Amino acid sequence: MTTRTALEATSSYYGTSPGIRLFRMALGAAERLWPALAVRAAYRLFGTPLPPKWLNRGGRWDASWKRQRWSFEDAGLTVYSPAAAPHGPVALLVHGWGGHARQMLPMAESLAQHGFRPVLLEMPAHGHSSGTVSNLPQFARAIEYAVGRLSSEGFTVRVLAAHSLSANAAAYAAARGLGIHRLVLVAPPASPRAFTRYFAHVFGLREATRAAMQKRIEAREGILMQQLEPAFVGPRIQVPALVVHDRGDSVNAFADGQAFAHAIRGAQLVATEGLGHRKILKDAAVLGRIALFAR
Repeated sequence: MTTRTALEATSSYYGTSPGIRLFRMALGAAERLWPALAVRAAYRLFGTPLPPKWLNRGGRWDASWKRQRWSFEDAGLTVYSPAAAPHGPVALLVHGWGGHARQMLPMAESLAQHGFRPVLLEMPAHGHSSGTVSNLPQFARAIEYAVGRLSSEGFTVRVLAAHSLSANAAAYAAARGLGIHRLVLVAPPASPRAFTRYFAHVFGLREATRAAMQKRIEAREGILMQQLEPAFVGPRIQVPALVVHDRGDSVNAFADGQAFAHAIRGAQLVATEGLGHRKILKDAAVLGRIALFAR
């Protein structure tokens, strides 16, 4: 049942538009006639957030928030923080794949009420940030860069809270000694390798193409996918961690959150009901629990 749900979620993510169907046909033809091209095309599509960022920027921000643009690698990051916030401990909040910073706004407002300075990070190729492609390892590097830059500006990053794919990236960054005091993972996926399999299933790719795409990602990013999974990162995380996951999450299974909670020594697991993958980001009880943990 878990595999079927993940496949359905992946299929829904990529949609059934004529363009996607045409791309699937083209990939199939390339696999037969030019396998190397099929691998490159699959790699590109796998790293392209959907829906397009210009359709998914989350609306306008009011004057109480200031926006900064940071250059980062061959793309950029967009950073939002309260214009009048005190110089207090920072809560760095990060959206998931295909999302945008505004999704973290309810959490930001909740943490601000508890004395934190919320900073919302918009990843490369998402929202108002530059770039057209990204991936999980780049997400981790972006988080490391943001924490380092905030620290160099004199801020203490008290808590890092991240959703979905960014939670996976945050766990990896924390395992590398990230300068934070507390870690909150909201609906994290446990296996990037599994998602390559779902992706290949949706687009009808052969296993040889999928495996070559994975190797291309690993070679370009300098990291093996199993190094991003709970069994590897969990024992290396040395800060208190809170994992929040809904039992009915149809994007990342509840078992994924359990895997992180079990792998991180002393981690707390908060299981919710009926919130799914995104409502969990604005539920009052969840936000209160995160604020209590962050203190």
